[in-house]
Amino acid sequence: MQNLRNSEAEQFLLGCIILEGDLIKETALESKHFAEERHKKIFAAMREVDKLGKQVEMANIAASMGDTLNAVGGFEYLTNLASAVPSTHSFETYETLIYEAFRLRDVQSAALAFASSPTDEGITELYQKTIEAQEIGVQETRTKMDVLTEIFMSLEEDHGDMTGVDTGLADLNAMTGGWQKSDLIIVAARPSMGKTAFALNLGYNNALNGGVTDIFSLEMSDTQLTHRMLSSIGSIENTKWRNPKRYFSEDDYDRANRAMGEYEKLDIYIHDKPTQTVADIRSKIRKTKKDHPDQDHLVIIDYLQLITPIGKSESKNHEVGEITRELKNMARSFNVPIILLSQLSRGVESRNDKRPMMSDLRDSGSIEQDADIVTFLYRDDYYDKQSEVKNIAEVIFAKHRNGATGTVNVAFVKEYGKFLTLSRQLEAAI
Repeated sequence: MQNLRNSEAEQFLLGCIILEGDLIKETALESKHFAEERHKKIFAAMREVDKLGKQVEMANIAASMGDTLNAVGGFEYLTNLASAVPSTHSFETYETLIYEAFRLRDVQSAALAFASSPTDEGITELYQKTIEAQEIGVQETRTKMDVLTEIFMSLEEDHGDMTGVDTGLADLNAMTGGWQKSDLIIVAARPSMGKTAFALNLGYNNALNGGVTDIFSLEMSDTQLTHRMLSSIGSIENTKWRNPKRYFSEDDYDRANRAMGEYEKLDIYIHDKPTQTVADIRSKIRKTKKDHPDQDHLVIIDYLQLITPIGKSESKNHEVGEITRELKNMARSFNVPIILLSQLSRGVESRNDKRPMMSDLRDSGSIEQDADIVTFLYRDDYYDKQSEVKNIAEVIFAKHRNGATGTVNVAFVKEYGKFLTLSRQLEAAI
C-alpha cells in the first residue's frame, strides 16, 4: 500500500526551498498538501515571506514564524532540513510524492465518511473527491512567469491562421482557427441530420494530419462506427455494409481494402462501452495523453444525454449541467478540445424555419454556459425534398466565446457520410 504520509519527501522539499528560495515560485503546493503540522506551518511561513517580496531564506522564514518557531523544532530544525537534502535537482520528485500522499489521504477520508453514512449524496461526494484527487498536481495554477514566458516565446512563432487542431475543412478552419485546446465544443442537431458522421469526419481529419483521436460512443458499437469511417474514407455506400457479400461490387471490395489499410495506420481509438461515466472518459483520455504526449489530441463524445451520471440529481437539467461542467474542467485540465454531441428538443419541428436555436438544446442545464462553442447542424434538403440547396450542411455557430458567430456551409455526401469543403464551383452552382 502506498504511504499516506511521506514525511521524508516533505522534509526534502522544504530543505530545497531553504537552500534555493526561488523554488517557492516553481510549485503550486499549498500548506494543506503536507501531512505533518509543523511542515504546514513552515511552508505557510515560506509563502508569506515570498508574498512580502523578501528573499526566502532561513533567517526570514524564522522571523516570519515568530513564536511558532519553537513549536516546530526551532532554528535547529530548519538547519537540519537544509542539511538533509540529497539534491535540489530532485525538487519536482519530492513535489510529486507529496501530491500523491495527499491524494490518497483525501480519498481515504471521503471513503471513510461514506462508509459511516452510505447515502446517494455520499456517493456523489466520494466521486467528486476522487475526481478532484486525480487532478491534483496535473495542472495546478501556473506562475505569472510561466504564462509570460509562454506568451514571449509565442511572439516569434507564426502559425498562420491555424492556432488549434485542424478540422480538415478549410472554411471551418477560417471560422475557428482550428479546434482550440481546452475548449468544450457542442455539436447539436436533430436525429438523422448527420452529427455523428460530422464528428467522425473531424476525428478522421485530425488523425490523418498526425493527431490522435478518442471517440466515446454510447449509442453505436465500434463495428458500426468503423463501417461509417470506412464508408467515408473509401467512398462506399454505408448501407452496403449490412450485407457486403450481397451488395459489394468488385470496386467496393477494392475500396474497402484500401480504406481498411489506411484506417489501420491512424491513431483513432473507439470506446463503445454503453454505460460510460465522466470518470470512465477521464481515465481513457489520461491514458491516451500518456501514450501520445506529442500529438494533437481530439476527443469526441457521442452523445451528452447518454453519459451515465454518478449518484442521483434533482432533475435531468441539473444532471446534464454537472456533466458539462466536469467535461469543461476535463478539457482544461488535459488541455484538449472536446467535441460533445447533443440532442435537440422536438420544438424545432414545430417552426417554419427549422434552423436550431439555443433554446432548442435538450436538457440544456448549463450547456450554453459551460461550452466555448455551440454549433448546430442543419440541412435544408432534409426537410424540403424540393429544395434547391442540396447536399449542403450548415454549421451554425450560435456561440463562439473567442470568435465570431455565423454559418459555415460544407458539402455533405450522405451516402458516404462524408463532409467536404465546398468548392467555388459548387457554391456557384447552388
